Amino acid sequence: MRPVFREDHEQFREQARRFIDREIVPHLHTWESEGIVPKSLWIKAGEAGLLCSTVPEAYGGAGGDFGHSAVMIEELARVNATAVGFTTHSEIVAPYIVAYGTEAQKQRWLPKMVSGEMVGVIAMSEPGVGSDLRSMRTAAVRNADSYTINGQKTFITNGGNADLAVTATKLDPAAKELTLICVETDQPGFSKGRLLEKIGLKGQDTSELFFDNVSVPLENRLGEEGQGFKYLTHQLAWERTIIGIRAAASIESLIDQTVQYTRDRKVFGKTVFDFQNTKFKLAECKAQATMLRVFVDDCLAKAMRGELSAEVGAMCKLMGSEMQGKILDELLQLHGGYGFMSEYMISRAWVDARVARIYGGTSEIMKEIISRSL
Repeated sequence: MRPVFREDHEQFREQARRFIDREIVPHLHTWESEGIVPKSLWIKAGEAGLLCSTVPEAYGGAGGDFGHSAVMIEELARVNATAVGFTTHSEIVAPYIVAYGTEAQKQRWLPKMVSGEMVGVIAMSEPGVGSDLRSMRTAAVRNADSYTINGQKTFITNGGNADLAVTATKLDPAAKELTLICVETDQPGFSKGRLLEKIGLKGQDTSELFFDNVSVPLENRLGEEGQGFKYLTHQLAWERTIIGIRAAASIESLIDQTVQYTRDRKVFGKTVFDFQNTKFKLAECKAQATMLRVFVDDCLAKAMRGELSAEVGAMCKLMGSEMQGKILDELLQLHGGYGFMSEYMISRAWVDARVARIYGGTSEIMKEIISRSL
């Protein structure tokens, strides 16, 4: 057991692993072909207590900590279950509501998110805006007792299954201040675009969202007007650490699989593993993965103590995503032609890992954040 985890974390890991191996792994190819995970899986995960583990017990959650979050992230990464958007729902959307929601909002939405009845998304990205969130164009007009929202969002994880969208808007299009408004997706004027075709994460229902004079009550605002950017940045260190946690677990799982593959695969009368180049490549990957693991676990420990800084979170994402891309490329090469076949996890994981250097803030943005502390 790694020092960062307690016994209750490892018990949760056993529970999560059994569920993932039974309910997710056998269906991944189908979901990747269809481009979406069925809502029934969300209900099953809710029944198994695997969603929103950090939500307080008062709202139906388990009242866990970031250690429980990390366990679920790692177990999904172990089998490259990139189709399953539990992490965005549980580790990004739900914490926003816990941190900034009113008591009425928490009672209204969190129990359904814990049960899997309601799938949550963060609606930030817009066409042509990229990392510059302050340039977004989605606008909300305040009326006597409601907001009217117009705009478009894109690259929305869980967009196809979305029931609740925490939406970043501007009350003044000329200003930079953002306001977060929770929009239930059954509201008139709200619509979902097609599922976007991607080079990786093929089972993940990423889509566009459209707001055409969508009216929501004032009580759907999350936190205070004009404070949305501050709220978003408060959560980013953990959100970026999540990407590092996922990367480290992915690397470790695929190293183990590649060692087994090279021991089984024979060429020129001996196994691929018997060649010095193979052993040296794997040794280097193992050393780098071990170094990353120590750093990522330290970041996790800091998050659990409430000591994770923006700079360290950026480092975790930068190094995790960059090393994941480099190491998975080496592991794919050791599979030869079979590494290019979709039936092997290494091929799918290699493609899926590419986006880790883009979403959650690009590697270049991470370097900019880190440089501010120099």
